[in-house]
Amino acid sequence: MGDGPEHADMVNKSVTKAVRLLRELAAQPRTGATVTTLAKSTGLSRPTAFRLLYSLEQGGLVDRVDTNYVLGWELARLGRHADPYAGLVAHAQPLLQELADQFNESVTLSIPNAQDGLDLVAEAAGSHVVGVLSRNMVGQRYPMHASSTGKVLLAEQPLDKLRAVLPEKLDAFTPHTITDRAMLLKELDQVREQGFAIIDNELEHEVLSLSRPIRDTAGTLVAVLTLNGPRSRFGRDRIPEALQQMQRTIDRLAELFWRDSLGA
Repeated sequence: MGDGPEHADMVNKSVTKAVRLLRELAAQPRTGATVTTLAKSTGLSRPTAFRLLYSLEQGGLVDRVDTNYVLGWELARLGRHADPYAGLVAHAQPLLQELADQFNESVTLSIPNAQDGLDLVAEAAGSHVVGVLSRNMVGQRYPMHASSTGKVLLAEQPLDKLRAVLPEKLDAFTPHTITDRAMLLKELDQVREQGFAIIDNELEHEVLSLSRPIRDTAGTLVAVLTLNGPRSRFGRDRIPEALQQMQRTIDRLAELFWRDSLGA
């Protein structure tokens, strides 16, 4: 994460290329990938990719198993000491607040976790937000089938896994909650096609919520941006405008977090 264009000359291009390799390895199966595969997927020459992977291997940040590279033991050890969200939240918060102020509603940022769920890690609220939507939501968990964030995450899963983990009859939170698994699966197809999820009166009465995925440079889902509001102010007629503004926020977040990888 750079601090601005004036610091661009301080960026070490070899480091940013190495980071691209690490991110691509994270998107590969646990069995890893060959140097040829990694070079192609990151847009690097094979000699450059090999040299960087060799250097990362010497520091334990990657390991080589036969001809495949995998993320390394030292990277895993260091990761256990890191706060997974502090830096991300600090940099994302101003953009979340800007979006919240634009609509005078609440905005949240959620991150997929290792338990196939989502952690709500950051929020912002406009000046008009009161009542149920003004409470502190960070750390809360919501039902996957009855939240727009959950629908985005579920839409990432293969059909056979969804059928295995979702019961045929789902819990109802309002009369509008989708409780039939077949109906939910049909809606998840639509989420994949349109690139966003919506709940309208499905989790709480008179609450409309929109969620859009945030992906890294490898296309992996890394976060979900959500805009919530009461239907009296935030009705369906505002959905096109909201989706457009949300995408602009997502583009700015992507530029903030992955600008070096995109530009290297």
